Amino acid sequence: MKNCKVAKKTMYKELSINRIIRDLRENMQQFPDKRTGKNTQYEVVDAGMGAFSVFFIQCASFLEYQRTMKLNKGCSNAERLFKLEKIPSDNQIRNLLDPVSPDKLETTYHRIFLSLEKTGVLDGFRSHTHHLLIAMDGTEYFSSQNIHCEKCSQRTLKNEKTNYFHSVITPVIVQAGNEHVISLEPEFIVP
Repeated sequence: MKNCKVAKKTMYKELSINRIIRDLRENMQQFPDKRTGKNTQYEVVDAGMGAFSVFFIQCASFLEYQRTMKLNKGCSNAERLFKLEKIPSDNQIRNLLDPVSPDKLETTYHRIFLSLEKTGVLDGFRSHTHHLLIAMDGTEYFSSQNIHCEKCSQRTLKNEKTNYFHSVITPVIVQAGNEHVISLEPEFIVP
């Protein structure tokens, strides 16, 4: 019984949201910042944490929701939970994070996976042959006939115009009968 309590305490410590946010912040503090001059009102780490927090807040306008919360309650989730010092707008988040390569988050994905393994969470997802089942899906997350970059894929449409797009494969660990999944590091598809 004592070993079970110690294991649960270790699991909660390893996988607590505060630990994940702390580790993610430390990872994001290593993101490159290509800005020059005095246009540095917002930190890249705040943009990264702002983008991450959208998954928890689930609001169309991150900034507006946080401003309303601060007005009504004196403090926003972005400040309290995600430790943002200044809350950048949606556009500022995109401008600061677009130049950052997604592989900069590899450390965070790896650390969380190791914690899931260390705490035994992955054991609950293993099949009777001790394998993990990984389901993969692909999606496009950008599409334009005007805006494009060197990492865009492209296709010619029926009207002979070129459509530029970004796409990604999103793997998750699944288990039959389990409504929960574990997201793994996405793989971005590039030409």
